Amino acid sequence: MANDIDLHLGRRLRRRRRLLGLTQQQLASAVGIRFQQIQKYECGANRISAARLWQLSEALEISIGYFYDGITEAQARKEREPIVAETRPGEVMARKETMDLIRAYYQLGERPRRRLLDLAKSLNNEPAL
Repeated sequence: MANDIDLHLGRRLRRRRRLLGLTQQQLASAVGIRFQQIQKYECGANRISAARLWQLSEALEISIGYFYDGITEAQARKEREPIVAETRPGEVMARKETMDLIRAYYQLGERPRRRLLDLAKSLNNEPAL
C-alpha cells in the first residue's frame, strides 16, 4: 500500500517526465531499469530509494528537491479537506490528456486557437440538459 509521500513523489516524477516529452521506456533506459519500474514508481506502488531518486533527478535535469516541492502543502490540504487529487490544478496539468491538448492547441494558428478557446468557453456556459 502506497503512502502519501510515495504517491507525491510518483506524481512529481510523472509530471516532469511528461513535461520533457519522455516515455517511460526512455526514462528507464536513462537510469538503467525497466519501464515497468518507472510505472510502479509513478503510481506509488514501489518506493524510490535515495540512490534511484538521485539518478532520476540527473536524468530529468532537476534537483532532488523538485520531487518534494509542495509536499507539506499537499499534506495540510489533505488533512483540511478530502478533495479528489484529480481535481487539483497541478494534477490536471500532469495528465497525458491535458498535455496532448496543449500541444495540439499550440500547433494551430492564432485565429483557430482563438476560435477554439471561444468554443470551449461557450460550452462551459451552456445550461445542462
